[in-house]
Amino acid sequence: MAPAAESYPVKSEWSDAELASIPCAYSTAENMLHRASIKAGETVLVTGASGGVGSAAVQLVKRRGARVVAVTSQSKAEEVKQLGADEIIFRGESITDKIGTDQLDVVIDLVAGKDWPMFIDALKRGGRYATAGAIAGPMVELDIRTLYLKDLTFFGCTFQDEIVFQNLIKYIEANEIKPLVAKTYPLSDIAAA
Repeated sequence: MAPAAESYPVKSEWSDAELASIPCAYSTAENMLHRASIKAGETVLVTGASGGVGSAAVQLVKRRGARVVAVTSQSKAEEVKQLGADEIIFRGESITDKIGTDQLDVVIDLVAGKDWPMFIDALKRGGRYATAGAIAGPMVELDIRTLYLKDLTFFGCTFQDEIVFQNLIKYIEANEIKPLVAKTYPLSDIAAA
């Protein structure tokens, strides 16, 4: 059972499976974008752009009218472009070699790891960095002078304001995003799933 305050009606033609794809990945991505206050016209880097949260973030950033620079593998690049990415950087390539330093308004990071300092170098003065994952490794090195001299703002994103899920429902009902369901399984195949 779910408390009534946490249950929302959704007026949509989406299937149950498509609607079920939203709560985890999309709410995580929407929360990051909400916390970082992404606006139209900004340039946003999305790491892990082919994963569940990353692919949701690409769509949600585009929905806000911002430019998306997506980091993904070569094999997934076309899929990520179809979601709305304006520019692709292949995983393992130098972000600062590809786009330069001081070019990004926001970094939406699900990866962290050894390339993390490049994310920070690529941020403009006053840039924002939001994270909800560290799949490439949780330990990073930061020259604290970069944080204060560039006047950066960092967001760790776990807790979600109520408006995050309410916004997602509005986007669904207005057909502003599309569900990404890779595969469905019958309940009898739960172990395989």
